[in-house]
Amino acid sequence: MRTPGIRPESVMSLFLETKFNGVSLGSSTGFAASAPSGKKLLITNRHVLSGRRSDSNRVIDRSGNVPDEVVISHNRRGKLGEWVHVTEKVRDQNDNHLWFEHPSLGRKADFVALPLTELSNVDLYPHSLGIGDPLLAFGPAETVSVIGFPFKIKTGGYCAIWVTGFVASEPDYNQDDLPLFLIDCRSRPGQSGSPVVASRSGGAVTMEDGSAEIAPGPMFRFLGIYSGRVNRQSDLGRVWKAAAIRELVDTL
Repeated sequence: MRTPGIRPESVMSLFLETKFNGVSLGSSTGFAASAPSGKKLLITNRHVLSGRRSDSNRVIDRSGNVPDEVVISHNRRGKLGEWVHVTEKVRDQNDNHLWFEHPSLGRKADFVALPLTELSNVDLYPHSLGIGDPLLAFGPAETVSVIGFPFKIKTGGYCAIWVTGFVASEPDYNQDDLPLFLIDCRSRPGQSGSPVVASRSGGAVTMEDGSAEIAPGPMFRFLGIYSGRVNRQSDLGRVWKAAAIRELVDTL
């Protein structure tokens, strides 16, 4: 996808609204991915679709409600810059969840994949999950961007907001013995489920192996999915690694 003046990543993030019995429970972010089988998926945080904290399984909504559907603001087919709001069920009639969890981590991993079934009037722009992306450097203190919808804020319809911070932990190590790393970023409610990318404007660009390349234009590397701050007092946030998301998607 190439659109003059618009970064592709701005429309690859999808605005989500979860509901219970038609009543809104809140907004968040997700993005599309393609499984090796060809299945089209919505990737977002587990806590977004389950309505429960991944660490304690406690219900998040003060009224005790959990989502039964999610409304996704997709790009309208053939009309980039226009959006169509599509509802997907997240639970079946027997209250079984319709999303898929990581094959070994289960609910410990705060990301899930929901098969997309209502795509007749939709153009999808899936994220690569890191496959084939330029291997841009993203060690400690390198800049990263969380691309989502803080406080429901959007631009130009449903283009996402870029919030930029820094890698805060060594990404080659697993934080808390889980496949995630930390970033230092002033993120806010609504950004849960956002893709996290390393984005460089062009010119001389440092690569993962320490070499430099001359980029003729913007380059980006998918790094993972954002799932919230470590606590309310901190700007440190968790990012689940791209490789872990691929482990889930590859099973579908």
